[in-house]
Amino acid sequence: MQHAKPLPAYLLQRYQGWKATGYAENQAWYRRLASEGQRPRAMVISCCDSRVHVTSIFGADQGEFFIHRNIANLVPPFAPDGDHHGTSAAVEYAVTALNVAHLIVLGHSSCGGVQGCIDMCKGNAPQLEEKASFVGRWMDILRPKYALVADEPDPEIQARQLEKHAVMASMENLMTFPFIKDRVEDGALTLHGLWTDIGEGGLEYFNPETKVFQGV
Repeated sequence: MQHAKPLPAYLLQRYQGWKATGYAENQAWYRRLASEGQRPRAMVISCCDSRVHVTSIFGADQGEFFIHRNIANLVPPFAPDGDHHGTSAAVEYAVTALNVAHLIVLGHSSCGGVQGCIDMCKGNAPQLEEKASFVGRWMDILRPKYALVADEPDPEIQARQLEKHAVMASMENLMTFPFIKDRVEDGALTLHGLWTDIGEGGLEYFNPETKVFQGV
């Protein structure tokens, strides 16, 4: 790989600091994780956004969460077409191999992917409309939900509403996977929809009875 470069100095320094402290002080725990394998109780599907720090929000340790991140925390519908499906593969592994008990979809405020979907739906993002746009084609998963918020005049409220619809859309799509539907109906797996406010540190969950998000 001719284009590969050494790690930036600041990352090397941080790694060396972690190895000398974080790892050294918990060496037995890391070795146990390595030898016994992972047994996470939950899978979290969250956004790639660098401001969303799942383990910090829940105070989780290594081995506790099986985490998959993608643009706008979206899950596509079940599509066994032989193509490449990174998110679906992660879900399949978590549910059928790791037997997680909880599957969490975590959305967040100020989501760039969701805003991109809004811009695309309003005709303000022609670059996302191009067939070659990976982001645009990925946001097509959420695009049908825009109709539910199209009449909202406040851009901030509209974005927040669609961010939450992204969580709900992912939960709906998760139920199209037969191995998820069966486990949910058997009580072996529980789905959870969450949304976090980055600036305020707030957390809301989707209440399946009222069909709205409410604070925890």
